[in-house]
Amino acid sequence: MKADAELVDAALAGSVEAFGELVGRYQAGLFRFLLTRCATRADAEDALQDTFLAAFRYLASYRRRWQFSTWLYRIAIRNAARLRIRPAEPLEDLPDERADVLAECIRDADAGNLWLEARRHLSPEAQAALWLRYAEDLPVREVARALGRTQAWTKVTLLRARRRLAAELAEETTGCGVLSG
Repeated sequence: MKADAELVDAALAGSVEAFGELVGRYQAGLFRFLLTRCATRADAEDALQDTFLAAFRYLASYRRRWQFSTWLYRIAIRNAARLRIRPAEPLEDLPDERADVLAECIRDADAGNLWLEARRHLSPEAQAALWLRYAEDLPVREVARALGRTQAWTKVTLLRARRRLAAELAEETTGCGVLSG
C-alpha cells in the first residue's frame, strides 16, 4: 500500500487514480465523523463531497508536516460548520432514516451507545476531539491541529469529555467506570 505522501505527489502530478485511492482510504471514516456533526445524512453527504472537492482543489496547499488525514478532517470540520448544525436530537426522536444511520455508525465504531451518549452530553468540539482521537486513532497533536486548538486544550478537553461520559453512563447503568482516567 502506498503512503499518503506518495499518493499526494502522484495526484499533484495529475493521477486521478491516486486521488481516488486517497478518497477511498478516507471516505468511510470522514462520513462517520460528519454524521456525528451534521443534522442529517444529506448534510453529511454534502459536507463529505465538499471536503473532497476542496481537498482536490487545494491539494498543493497540503503541508507534509501534518498527517494527510488531519488536513482532511480540518476541511470536513469547516464544511460541517457551514451547514449550520442543529442541536443533537435523542435517537428515539429521530426520523427512522437518521436513527438507522446513527445506529449503523455506532455499530461500525464497535462501541455500543458511546457515540450517541457523546452526542447527547458533550459540546460539538469535545465530541469531535473524542471521535478523532479514539474512533479515528489520530494522535493528540493531530487532533489539536484538526480542531485548530492547542495540544494542552485538546488533552484537557479529552480528559473532561471522558470524565463527563463516564459520569453520564454511570447514572444510566451501574458500575460504569471504563472511560475515567
